[in-house]
Amino acid sequence: MLPNATAVLVLGICSIVFACFFVGFILGIIGIVLSSKPRKMSKANPELYDGAGQVNAGFICSIIGTCLGVVYVIYWIVVVAILGGTAFSLSHMNY
Repeated sequence: MLPNATAVLVLGICSIVFACFFVGFILGIIGIVLSSKPRKMSKANPELYDGAGQVNAGFICSIIGTCLGVVYVIYWIVVVAILGGTAFSLSHMNY
C-alpha cells in the first residue's frame, strides 16, 4: 500500500465538500502536496505498490476542490468589492 493513499483521498473528498468554505482550498493544497511522493513511487514501481487508484482519485479530487475554493474566494472578493463600492457611493451622496 502506498503511504498516505487514504489520507490523500480523504483530503481530496473533504476539499470538494468544504469548497464553499475557505477550508476546502487549504485541504486541496495539502492533498496535492501529500500526493506527490506516492505518485512518484507508484510511477517508478507500479507492480510493487497497491493503492495507486486511491492516490490518483485523491489527487484529482484535491485539484477540483482547490479550483472550487479559488472560485469561491474570487466570488467573495467581488461581492465585498461591489458592496464596498455601493456603501461608499451611498455615503457620499448629496441630497
